[in-house]
Amino acid sequence: MDAFEDVDRKLRESREQIRRFDHLTTRRQATADQIREVTELTGRLETQLAKEQHDVARLEGRLGGFLALLAAPVAGSKEDRLARERAEADAAWERLHGQRRRLEDLTADLEVTDRELASISGARQAYEKLLADKERLLIGLGNERGQKLLGTSKKLADTQADIREHLEAWQAGKAAGKALGVVLTLLSKARGASTWDMLGGGVVADAIEHSHLSRAEQAAWHAQRALDVFSRELADIGWVGDLQMPKVDTRWFVDSFFDNIITDALKHQRINRTRDAVASISQWVTETVQALAGRSTQLEAQHRALLAEREQLLAN
Repeated sequence: MDAFEDVDRKLRESREQIRRFDHLTTRRQATADQIREVTELTGRLETQLAKEQHDVARLEGRLGGFLALLAAPVAGSKEDRLARERAEADAAWERLHGQRRRLEDLTADLEVTDRELASISGARQAYEKLLADKERLLIGLGNERGQKLLGTSKKLADTQADIREHLEAWQAGKAAGKALGVVLTLLSKARGASTWDMLGGGVVADAIEHSHLSRAEQAAWHAQRALDVFSRELADIGWVGDLQMPKVDTRWFVDSFFDNIITDALKHQRINRTRDAVASISQWVTETVQALAGRSTQLEAQHRALLAEREQLLAN
């Protein structure tokens, strides 16, 4: 039985590498799809930024300034319009910068996946060779026990791979949940400052609200990064999770020039809508992580049962 134990061990290791190769192939496709989507989005954001910068330049120019003054009774003063356009341009640049960073992260992930795929590219050929070795041993043994051992070995390898993949997805989900929690905390603080502003908080409330929203925007990019990873880990186990963070509205700079009860209420509504959207994603992530934990428990029980079955086959 020593020969069987050795080949069984090698078969499990080889079969796990095959499973890893297959899942890495799926992950690579998911990452490539994300890169394509973000690349397209980046192109649209670049176009939007160019437009916003053109609007700023137009208002800063003499002709733009003259036209703005003519339109002042309807659209406000030139200074107000220029401040608004600059704020829109700044917001467009932040969104573009964030998506460019996201694209860099995704590209780095793709490179890591490609390297790992290359390192195990011969896994299937190695597995086929080991199967041939095992087949020769089974023929030489000439009884039913060898056939049962082969089946159990395959099941063990599959179960071990499933456990690892569910653990990776669970860890990614926990990380995503933590990142979403940071965003929710900052948005809650911004909502509190917004409520204070509506009650007459003035410039101080505006500044605090802006600080929380700016930090929330940065935290949202980190959360999106964690959600990208979680989505790919879910794809590895055949679960679907296309998770996109809502945009954090940071138009506080524009609003500060038109500060009144109406704009304060609109800001408050925008913050609430964004927080509700993030809370919905966070709840889904939490429930999915719990489902992953339950499935992992089932797989671990299945693995223990298979180990006991294999031990009995080898011992008798």
